[in-house]
Amino acid sequence: MLHGDPRQQGGIVLAARRSKSKKQEEPGFLDALKALAKEKGVDEDFLFDAIEAALISAYKRNFGSAQNVRVVLDRHTGAYHVYAIKTVVDEVFDDVQEISLAQARTINPEYEIDDTLEIEVTPANFGRIAAQAAKQVVVQRVREAERGIIYEEFMSREGDIVNGLVSRVENRNVFIDVGKTEAILMPAEQIVGETYEHGDQIKAYIVEVKRTSKGPQIVVSRTHPGLLKRLFELEVPEIQEGIVEIKSVAREPGMRSKIAVWSKDEDVDPVGSCVGHKGMRVQAIVDELGSEKIDIVKWNEDSAKFIANALSPAKVVSVAVNEDEKVSRVVVPDYQLSLAIGKEGQNARLAAKLTGWKIDIKSETQAKDDVLDESMNEVAVESDASFTADAADAGEVE
Repeated sequence: MLHGDPRQQGGIVLAARRSKSKKQEEPGFLDALKALAKEKGVDEDFLFDAIEAALISAYKRNFGSAQNVRVVLDRHTGAYHVYAIKTVVDEVFDDVQEISLAQARTINPEYEIDDTLEIEVTPANFGRIAAQAAKQVVVQRVREAERGIIYEEFMSREGDIVNGLVSRVENRNVFIDVGKTEAILMPAEQIVGETYEHGDQIKAYIVEVKRTSKGPQIVVSRTHPGLLKRLFELEVPEIQEGIVEIKSVAREPGMRSKIAVWSKDEDVDPVGSCVGHKGMRVQAIVDELGSEKIDIVKWNEDSAKFIANALSPAKVVSVAVNEDEKVSRVVVPDYQLSLAIGKEGQNARLAAKLTGWKIDIKSETQAKDDVLDESMNEVAVESDASFTADAADAGEVE
């Protein structure tokens, strides 16, 4: 099958409305287009293809809606050409879509039935229409490309921290300027008691990036446990180096959090690494989260030991566990019971989230009257050193 490109067939004799001279844009058109593509990070060919598609629509709208045409925009000169695509037939029933074999062979004697050829039909007055169409599509496609770039950039950052400035607050939604776009901090993702004013610098956790008709929507959170985890990863070099590992995080935003850490190197104290000299590392995180207290505890592969550590700052006498059902009974000194449970059960609740175990806490007096389930093996446990930090001070090792 032959495809008759006028530039390859030695000239066109059938050109309807053929212009005597090729149309060419102002010399600055290509330079401006290339500069715009570079500035916005958009592929040049993407813009050229988009302009050609727009010129096809503009031609059909103004000169021949039924025609099957192709537009070529020269990447070097800016000249544009419109070609009508026709099918070679024995008898013409539709002169818009078809051309007779006899006529086709006046162009190239090698044409056969069912071949397709292209005839230049560039209108003499197409320049103004082409310029307007090109302008519209460039603006639209650049905007789309920018949105796509922003979407891809932030999609790859889901689960990361973003820094920005509060740009406005509308209906309790906080909009954060993060550079090329805005992120949204919805009421459910805000720490209770925090206030956000225009110009405030803020760190937030990227929860989700959505495509919308108005561009990417970046949903961020101040309450997600991932925020606490990422803050420690940014603040503690030993975590960045892979020596210290964060095993689990439990959080009640604005109130209290627990984080379990472990070290691959026996000579490196995971709790001390997260605390830093004079508590400087953890204090930077506490300052970022306001009044939220943070318990840093040592993770242990021994479930009973880990549960005891998770109940910090309370001291534990013994722990009995049922590994199959992940149920435990913890005994604490009588005077430590309220501390182990915490205000409104908060300490016990966070310890359960941190360990993934159901924890039943008893005082020594209460435990004396209980009959221990046969499935549980009770062992005496001494908690490892832990650390609690809050907004009042750098915390204390316990």
